[in-house]
Amino acid sequence: MTLAPLVRALGRGPGRSRSLDRKEAAEAMAAILDRTAAPEAVGALLMLMRYRGETGEEIAGFVDAIRARLARWEGLPVTLDWPSYASGRSRGLPLFLLSARLVALAGQRVLIHGWNSHQNPHADLRAHLGEAGIAAATTPEGAAQALEENGIVYLPLEALDPELLRVVRLRDELGLRSPVNTALRAMNPARAPACVQGVFHPPYRGLQQDAAALLGERNLMVIKGGGGEFERHPAKQILVYGLEDGAVHEQMVPPLVEDTRRLADPDPKPGDLGRLWRGERSDAFAEATVTGTAALALLAAGGATTLEAAEARMRDLWGDRLVAAG
Repeated sequence: MTLAPLVRALGRGPGRSRSLDRKEAAEAMAAILDRTAAPEAVGALLMLMRYRGETGEEIAGFVDAIRARLARWEGLPVTLDWPSYASGRSRGLPLFLLSARLVALAGQRVLIHGWNSHQNPHADLRAHLGEAGIAAATTPEGAAQALEENGIVYLPLEALDPELLRVVRLRDELGLRSPVNTALRAMNPARAPACVQGVFHPPYRGLQQDAAALLGERNLMVIKGGGGEFERHPAKQILVYGLEDGAVHEQMVPPLVEDTRRLADPDPKPGDLGRLWRGERSDAFAEATVTGTAALALLAAGGATTLEAAEARMRDLWGDRLVAAG
């Protein structure tokens, strides 16, 4: 496929250019993943989309093409999709991994999937999975086994589809993230009934909400989170975008603690995440980050009827986590 007509539509100039419709975006992404499009045209298309600002239809079209390649992952018994694709330039330890583990202990089946570009050494989730008690899998069978045993699993992007990793790594050549990053957050490979997503730039909350609605998602929460991940700052008021039973929903979430600390610890020590989980490290702010993030995720998954109930459940479970985890 030639992308030239689509590049021309995007780049014709003020008053003449337009965004892609969903079908065009799907065809473009299919050609990119199949390697049937010229590399020069791929770069031009992705950067023009970024410059113009992606639309919900464009992201939905990209996801349509991505999902067409992921059929073997759809049968996983997952209740909550948790993407992780932040670059990590501004984050500390991935406390949200402990949040996801806590949600799994509450009875949800959580699929974390992602790739992080390691601009910050603490952004590499794979280095912290063991501390959080989360297994990684590379096949649907391995993922299903991990979900059965622990209620949670991590799938690296290259296991889902190595072509997706190739395309997202075009950032190294282009110098900027592309709309592919947004599509990866929205792809929900196992078609879980609920999703959580984090963004770094606030305008992307509405974009991801729009794309999810077009894709037929029913339950979604999107927040501006720590380093672009789904990680709640416990000392800030948070505006949550999303869907509730398919209806567009927004909610203002009050702070949990009074503190001026940033989420990113400037000097975390090796093993700090594991020590926090095992109770060998006391940090009220970090614990509030874990339980507050987990409460939002539990609410998104339908594991609680109100935020207050979800927060109380996560605080209680945090106190009993070592017993609950066996």
